[in-house]
Amino acid sequence: MTAYPAWTPASRPGIIPLHPLSFGTVLGRSFSALRSNPRVLLGFALVVQTLAYLIVIAAVGAIAFASFSRLATLQPGSDEYDAVTAGSTAITIIAGFILGLAAGALGVIVQGIVVTEVAHAAVAEKLTLGALWRQVKPAVWRLIGYSLLLMLVIVAALAVVAVTTFAIAATIGPAAILLMLLVFFAAIPLTLWLSVKLLLVPAAIILEGATIGRAIARSWTLTRRRFWPTLGVIVLISMVFGFVAQAVSLPFTLLGSGLGTIIAPTGEPDATATIGLIVSTLFAQAVTLVIQSVAIVVQSTATAIIYIDCRMRHEGLDLDLLAYVERRDAGATALADPYRENIGRAVVRPVYGFPPAYGAPGAYPPYGQPAAPPAYGAYPPYGQPAAPPAYAAPPPLQAPYGQSPAYAPYGQPPVPPAPYGQPPAYAAPAQPAGAAPPVPETPPEPAAPTSWTAPGAPADGVDRESPWA
Repeated sequence: MTAYPAWTPASRPGIIPLHPLSFGTVLGRSFSALRSNPRVLLGFALVVQTLAYLIVIAAVGAIAFASFSRLATLQPGSDEYDAVTAGSTAITIIAGFILGLAAGALGVIVQGIVVTEVAHAAVAEKLTLGALWRQVKPAVWRLIGYSLLLMLVIVAALAVVAVTTFAIAATIGPAAILLMLLVFFAAIPLTLWLSVKLLLVPAAIILEGATIGRAIARSWTLTRRRFWPTLGVIVLISMVFGFVAQAVSLPFTLLGSGLGTIIAPTGEPDATATIGLIVSTLFAQAVTLVIQSVAIVVQSTATAIIYIDCRMRHEGLDLDLLAYVERRDAGATALADPYRENIGRAVVRPVYGFPPAYGAPGAYPPYGQPAAPPAYGAYPPYGQPAAPPAYAAPPPLQAPYGQSPAYAPYGQPPVPPAPYGQPPAYAAPAQPAGAAPPVPETPPEPAAPTSWTAPGAPADGVDRESPWA
């Protein structure tokens, strides 16, 4: 009884093809991936961003109200009044900065959820928010630590630049303005370069379980030779959402001014200010919050896709993902995480293409030299015969029609075929060194003709009684 293999359906396609991606594919799938699981991606990001926004506004407003309320008991213009004003302003700014860092930490958690979701969507898996959180939870504190470390480095760099600029300004005077402009323009390419080189740190922390230092080294390595495509994706996404935010906020601002003029045509400042605040600020901020949530999701999706593309190019991750999908769809269980296998593996992909163009170096050999055999998959120049292969077996011995082929002993030259009508010749066996030459055999003498005749036959053998005689 013959056993046939079980039939398995074709593998489900993910949000990206499992091979190295082009620039357009990375950019396009960064936007289209939002449709794969909008409840988890957009819903979670919108809830977290809204909560963070409301908490920061409420906390900063409470701190500002508590600090500035002391001014009601002081005489305006006095030294104490000015000191309390400066102190209250400083406290409010510091509180807003610290709470902004906390809100940024929540944004990093959103990025972790999105990166994990995209990594599973690449192999056609759709997880719930609870399952995604269980995978991100072990790496949350490392994500927050990296975010805070990055912000502290930025603040420290800005502080050093500010102190240095003020020190130089005190020495050389107005020329410090030119120095500040030079520092500002020099910081732009440096910021873009560091943004690209450190872009994949959160993805390495989440998908590989790497430490902060190891994740920084991994991001630095994976973005090698992928700087310009990565920078192009980041800049284009930022420009798109920046333009959308400006285009959406401008109509609300104009609408607030128009409603204020219609409701308060006499120009009462209280009514106009109230209506303008409600319409232009609250509604515009609500729409801007939605746009920011979508921007975070799209940017995080682009980060995950770029991470997968870089690993496919450097480490052959597409081979691991294809093997994982085939085993999973065939019914295998308890499969290992493909993103944590073969980390750091070096894969050299073959380069396919056509032979050099006419006139290019190496297209044709020097005059009088034999042509080199073409590489596998290449084609000879137009109008030229194909070069023979590097190895060629000797042609087989062909015997004439109707004759058996002649064979030579091992190590002896082949025996030529015999002429037509003659039996094939066989080579004599090889004689050992020092042996006497073989003695040729004497052919036997032919037999003498017989004189026997049949009884009753004439002596000359002619039958004269026959009619044919």
